[in-house]
Amino acid sequence: MSVPNHARCTLLATSLLCAAAAAQPPGATVDSLLSYARQSNPEFALMLREADAAAARIAPAGNLPDPSFSIELRDITRDRTISPTLNPSNVGSTKYTVRQMFPWPGKRDLARAAAEASAEQSNQAARSTWNELAMRLKVAHARRYELAQRRAIVGEIDALLANLESVTRTRYAGGLASQADAVRALSERTMLRGELISLAAQARTIDAQLNALLARPPDAPLAEPVRLQMPAEEMRFAPLAERLRDRNPDLAADRARVDSADRSRELAYRNRYPDFALAVSPIQRDNRLADWDVMFEITIPLQQGTRRAQEQEAEAMVAAASARREATMQRSIGELGTALAQLEGAREMARLTEASLLPQARVNLEAALAAYETGKVDFPALLDAERQLRQARLSLLAAEVEAQMRLAEIERLVGEDL
Repeated sequence: MSVPNHARCTLLATSLLCAAAAAQPPGATVDSLLSYARQSNPEFALMLREADAAAARIAPAGNLPDPSFSIELRDITRDRTISPTLNPSNVGSTKYTVRQMFPWPGKRDLARAAAEASAEQSNQAARSTWNELAMRLKVAHARRYELAQRRAIVGEIDALLANLESVTRTRYAGGLASQADAVRALSERTMLRGELISLAAQARTIDAQLNALLARPPDAPLAEPVRLQMPAEEMRFAPLAERLRDRNPDLAADRARVDSADRSRELAYRNRYPDFALAVSPIQRDNRLADWDVMFEITIPLQQGTRRAQEQEAEAMVAAASARREATMQRSIGELGTALAQLEGAREMARLTEASLLPQARVNLEAALAAYETGKVDFPALLDAERQLRQARLSLLAAEVEAQMRLAEIERLVGEDL
């Protein structure tokens, strides 16, 4: 069946769009960075492989040990009637033994439970690695956005100063201003160009650091970052602390560590009891099975000093794991409180700047510009008004970026995006 022309065009357009999307470098949004890092970051890949290895250790931990097989050739000279031989049919008798060791009941279950707890600890360590990586990517994205916006602000101020420079020249030509005004305007623009050079160098540094996290060459291209996204609702400490207790991967890893140590302690106490073995031995004479032996073997746990030391070690490991979990909890709660306070402070500063300082600075600059054109204020006052506007805009940007970075830290602590 033939495909209509319009359908072919639609398929071609779709393919081109998909190819363009695939060729688009990461960096425009945090999601693009996170998606790329999941596939490329070697440290995260390492932790995933270690988690897979830990999961693969669960089944063997609870299995029986391999059985053993032995063969015993008896009377290889047949009472010195023949030359020594290793042929089972020619010796006096041949004993074949199949032997299987059996741990004391419960030991296998405890070993499997300890392995499962260790695997969970590895899984949570991989989550912790990813959360740390995600926070670093989010912070780098916020810094890239800040530098891009600062360059844009400086560019706009440079355009404003170009207009002011034109005004000063006109006024100087008319005898209404001194030549120093034009020189100061030019000097101010030169300083802005120097600031642009510094911002460009900082941007290259951040791009190189971000590319390193993505396992890309330092000079690999990145898309321009778009506007930052902040949750609209206010954040409260109590709900966030509860989510931290439930979902923080470091705490989850510590809980798994405690569980593993607890199972290992039970296993250490269970080692007071013996293991045993069963064996079956058919005995061959000439070319026939003449007899059967059955053997039961049991270990004798005489080395009580060794076992007491192992039990003390296991108890200490449980206590250490519990203390570590408590220390992680206290540290994480403290970091959450600090980050939340800094976030709220940054958001309040952003609201104040956007609602009050920035409008006032714009009005002040407009009034100063109008007054300068009529000769009511001198040029330094006009430059001061321009600097106030620039500082207000940069303060708003810094507050927004600070809030974004503190949000990234909070998301790392609670173990999920907010």
